[in-house]
Amino acid sequence: MRKLFRILFMAMAALVVASCSQKPAATGKAAEEILGSPDYQAICYGGYRENTRDIQPTIPQLKDDMKILHAMGIRIVRTYNVHLDEAANLLEAIRQIKNDDPAFEMYIMLGAWIDCKNAWTALPDRIRNEESPRNEVEINRAVELTQKYPDIVKVIGVGNEAMVHWAWDYYVEPAIILKWVNHLQGLKKKGKLPESLWITSSDNYASWGGGGTEYHLADLNELIRAVDFVSLHTYPMHETHYHPDFWRVPAEEEGLTDPEKIEAAMLRSRDYAIAQYESVVNYMKGLGIDKPVHIGETGWATISDGLYGDTGSRATDEYKSARYYQLMREWTNKNGISCFWFEAFDEQWKDAANPQGSENHFGLINLQSQAKYALWDLVDAGIFEGLTRDGKPVTKTFAGDTAVMMQGVKVPPTQRQTIP
Repeated sequence: MRKLFRILFMAMAALVVASCSQKPAATGKAAEEILGSPDYQAICYGGYRENTRDIQPTIPQLKDDMKILHAMGIRIVRTYNVHLDEAANLLEAIRQIKNDDPAFEMYIMLGAWIDCKNAWTALPDRIRNEESPRNEVEINRAVELTQKYPDIVKVIGVGNEAMVHWAWDYYVEPAIILKWVNHLQGLKKKGKLPESLWITSSDNYASWGGGGTEYHLADLNELIRAVDFVSLHTYPMHETHYHPDFWRVPAEEEGLTDPEKIEAAMLRSRDYAIAQYESVVNYMKGLGIDKPVHIGETGWATISDGLYGDTGSRATDEYKSARYYQLMREWTNKNGISCFWFEAFDEQWKDAANPQGSENHFGLINLQSQAKYALWDLVDAGIFEGLTRDGKPVTKTFAGDTAVMMQGVKVPPTQRQTIP
């Protein structure tokens, strides 16, 4: 009897050890399968309705948003941090939808925010090569959520525009990003994260080597080797003010009609983004590295009372935003590139002191649950029928009147004109 008991005990112990050593089950599609597939459209997402992030979106609100995005064909959503409740609630919202409808498919690129020491303070000694102690907490929370929702989290993004030099409030050296990417890759090797999970960092194209040589550091090169794919940002809309040569109407096009001038400017904008993308690819290949490069952010605001509006570069309106959206979706779909459009819904907390500030108006759907011009065809197709946001059905901006919408569309300045 004792012998039998020993055998049973040893068998049970073996089962316990085996179960404890199993890797997190990553059901559903792997990152490698969904990134770059036109069947899995991507978007950047924040669910904040109010002018402060102190008011977190509720799980019912997040569920409404995910159903709207799913109806649009979106299957990958990018978030930015885990230190607020939104990311955890979003994952739970998706889990609840999937429990009710097993055919519902939505995956997350989970962002972990990274800061330098003394970031976001008035202290003069923000230290670029030292990090905030908060970073470890952020990474650990991202790991915890990925382990809890391995069927939903398919990518962890370490930092957001943390390495680009103009992010002076929180900028860090590539070595800090590399440290945490290596940490997460190590957890994959130890079986504490799914093997199919991909790790990246999401940053400006220049930060990935596509800009000046000041970014061409040994640590950056090691980072490119360490990530599973490169996630770059490109914003021709911002460049209409900062580097506007591509945006101005050249002398040889001044005889075109206004619609032709606008179309030509939008094609140049697309080509500008493609050039930035290719600059990163070329830098990576120059290092002897060949791995996927996807667009972690690109977008076009629809309103600006400042640098990009009617008194600035005349870039922001719903028509130009829609045209850039169409052009970028066409190019990335054709070339097997994921494009995380920035962003799904307007968020007014980003420039709370200035309601007309461009940062508040990058969404495809505004805070009145109105689809902007880029999505009018989807409203006409009826894909939003039965769906609401904060109790409101999805309708069209400008009451669907194209002529009224086009009244606010301005032609870019000529080469002779100054952009304020």
